[in-house]
Amino acid sequence: QLVESGGGLVQVGESLTLSCTVSDSTLDYRVIGWFRQAPGNDREPVACMSVRYGTIFYGDSVKGRCTISTDDTKHTMFLRITDVKPEDTARYYCAVRTEATTSHICAANFYLDWGQGTQVTVSS
Repeated sequence: QLVESGGGLVQVGESLTLSCTVSDSTLDYRVIGWFRQAPGNDREPVACMSVRYGTIFYGDSVKGRCTISTDDTKHTMFLRITDVKPEDTARYYCAVRTEATTSHICAANFYLDWGQGTQVTVSS
């Protein structure tokens, strides 16, 4: 089970950090990802990481402003976005793949476990 937290209202230019806690396993040999979907838009990958191999992918819209990470216990994953923009407004989802791989790590159809999502609204 994945539970996100950290969403809410953020001002333009500020930073946000989202957390996602895994209750029934660890992330050591997993691929983890953050995705987002704004109303009327398709779901897009924000950041993904192969925890075992350290391979990371960032979406073009957040590249340079975004960091994906885990805590030392490998039970929590984080997404940090700096210098937020109005276009970062979306519902954000964390997701986990069961295998350790470096291939297509941000392909959403390979993710089986998803959180319920947390809303982020960027206000100008």
